[in-house]
Amino acid sequence: MRNAQLGHLEVSRLGLGAMGMSHGYTGAGSDDDEAIRTIHRALDLGVTFVDTAEVYGPYVNEELVGRAIRGRRDEVVLATKFGLISHTGREGADSTPENVRAAVEGSLRRLGVDHIDLYYQHRVDPDTPIEETVGAMAELVEAGKVRHLGLSEAWTDTIRRAHATHPITALQSEYSLFTRDQEEILPLLRGLGIGLVAYSPLGRGFLTGQIRTVEDFADDDFRKDNPRFVGEAFRRNLALADEVGAVAGEVGATPAQVALAWLLSRGGDIAPIPGTKRVTRLEENAAADGVELTADQRRRLDELPPAEGGHHTESQMTLIER
Repeated sequence: MRNAQLGHLEVSRLGLGAMGMSHGYTGAGSDDDEAIRTIHRALDLGVTFVDTAEVYGPYVNEELVGRAIRGRRDEVVLATKFGLISHTGREGADSTPENVRAAVEGSLRRLGVDHIDLYYQHRVDPDTPIEETVGAMAELVEAGKVRHLGLSEAWTDTIRRAHATHPITALQSEYSLFTRDQEEILPLLRGLGIGLVAYSPLGRGFLTGQIRTVEDFADDDFRKDNPRFVGEAFRRNLALADEVGAVAGEVGATPAQVALAWLLSRGGDIAPIPGTKRVTRLEENAAADGVELTADQRRRLDELPPAEGGHHTESQMTLIER
């Protein structure tokens, strides 16, 4: 597995998003043993950049990752996030310095580690100046509890102000063939030396070509309410997924591998973190590291129209800066 460069942090160019092992998707939390086997197989294949958050579950996903990496900590670049759970009694997002300090202690305990390699603010807290939040995060770096700082779904002004307070290593935001708005901010990130970690790089599974109906989703699967999986938008987006599948047929790869290979072709400072809870899917995703697209295939993928429907619900979008 080749590497990507996020600021001064080197990571495997494909990471592993652990959220779906415990939270959000049909079958989440149903087979922790298989999830742990998946993390172990990821490390064996060189997929050493593992991503979690305290809110996944909540808490149980960090505990699961902690169990999986026990005895293999030195192989892992470990990332987690704070800010969507308040430990101070506030309502909503909480990135006050007090909450930052409380959250990190819980994450360290659940993960069973003495430091976190990349610590993100999960969503921007509109009621706390970013300078105060990043200042508290910088104290964690000084204390050796955190190595690098990140933001998630932040936008231009917040990124500049945060980076002026303490160097930001990575921005984690949704980026895929379905969600292209990060291309607007990439020049700023590159000018500041900040890497981009792409979550949902497979469009929440849509780009795999395996989803033809939402009827098989459990009622607690959050995709049932996602605007891209509903009604006419779903039917139109199937056509986009089919275009990815057509390129995959030419390459001799799976649609998921093509979608990931396209992202990897966008630059060595971009690290997609596809999520899965199964070893077979992990192996399929990891093999995207060896998929090469021709210039014509990249152009055809570049020219795909945007996905129909918002990438989050209206309530979720209130926590995403644009």
